Amino acid sequence: MLFVRHGLTPTTGKVLPGRAPGLHLADQGRAQAEAVAERLASWLLPSADGHPRRRRQPEVAAVYASPLERTQETAGYIAKRLGLEVLVEDGLLECDFGEWTGAELKALARLPEWTTVQRYPSGFQFPGGESFEGLRARMAETIAEFCRRHPGDVVVAVSHADPIKAVVSDAVGAHLDLFQRIMVSPCSVTAIRYYATGPTVMAVNWMGSLSELSPS
Repeated sequence: MLFVRHGLTPTTGKVLPGRAPGLHLADQGRAQAEAVAERLASWLLPSADGHPRRRRQPEVAAVYASPLERTQETAGYIAKRLGLEVLVEDGLLECDFGEWTGAELKALARLPEWTTVQRYPSGFQFPGGESFEGLRARMAETIAEFCRRHPGDVVVAVSHADPIKAVVSDAVGAHLDLFQRIMVSPCSVTAIRYYATGPTVMAVNWMGSLSELSPS
């Protein structure tokens, strides 16, 4: 599983957009999406000169994305470069921030609840929205379904920062209260291998070449 966060939008780092529709990639976000598509293709596709790779990579089975515009657009660059289509997966959606959707982060940071979000997320549910526990459970179910659909293959999943952070914390067995310590930057790659015996985290927030991810 290769988890990719969407590229930058005009409100990244300023507003909590949540699931509100109509938010598209900024110019920089489109450039980031093009770059990550090229990085993925250089690792997953046959070399341009036709010579076989030293290690055989599994087949790229699918490119999934949450239904929101910013993930669809990011996934579009990746899918085009890999010769695939984008498949919509509701399970990859951003956390439902409920009444906090669209609020400025500076204003939210002044709320007493913000400390709970940062230090005790396992005990917090967004007013009128989703809990972090619910988010992590939803992502775990989505990944289990991907593993059933595509055993032994590579799946690219374009999602959002909090869902990917929840996936990483679950994979390493960390308590959900620690998941805010994980950084997931726009268009970074987080790679996790899922075996019958459990997951192996190969890379988190990876921005460099993916050739190092080949199994030894």
